[in-house]
Amino acid sequence: MSTGGTPGALAAKNATSTIPIIFITGGDPVEQGLVASLARPGGNLTGVTLLIVELTSKRLELISELVPRTRAIALLANPNNPAVETVIRNVQNAARTKELGFRVLKAGTEGEIDAAFSSLVQLQAGALIVGSDPFFYSQRDQIVALAERHAVAAVYERREFVAAGGLISYGPSFTDTWRQVGIYAGKILKGAQPGDLPVQQPTKFELVVNLTAVKRLGLNIPPAILARADEVIE
Repeated sequence: MSTGGTPGALAAKNATSTIPIIFITGGDPVEQGLVASLARPGGNLTGVTLLIVELTSKRLELISELVPRTRAIALLANPNNPAVETVIRNVQNAARTKELGFRVLKAGTEGEIDAAFSSLVQLQAGALIVGSDPFFYSQRDQIVALAERHAVAAVYERREFVAAGGLISYGPSFTDTWRQVGIYAGKILKGAQPGDLPVQQPTKFELVVNLTAVKRLGLNIPPAILARADEVIE
């Protein structure tokens, strides 16, 4: 059995202690109670952790490099995400290091996403980090359209946001992640125990830039970002 997201993985764990489970989670699977340790998970679960805490801070660095004059950055976060408070603390510390103001916009419904974008003007946030979250991914067309409507520079986790018209994304390659899941599924089918298979971390990351969005926002994209980009959408 494979699951995407921490809630699904926890539900599967609570449902069975014998059927092998391969998860993909954004947070720390030890802290979330999925496994005993990354090296030796134990039990019937193993999988991949996507490092969302660390990567959200990296996205802050990217968007502040792309919009260097901004003095405040906002984070769109889903309060229902188990890792949300850890992500907020981590990004807040990263913003403080860069002497940036930091705002948190919490949204767990479509209406709350609309309200969050409407408040950006009052908060005087010059850029937005869209948190890694399955719900936000499902609402990517809404989020990208709102970012365009409010003329806000936003950075995302997955290239699908950029393909839909978003500005820039940085995150693990989900093709590579699912390949890792497939490798583990094959090993388990051949007799390996999930508890003996170390939890994997991403090894391949993708930086994607949408030049149309860059021009629409009137930004001058640093050559260093273009040079590092794995894909440039025109």
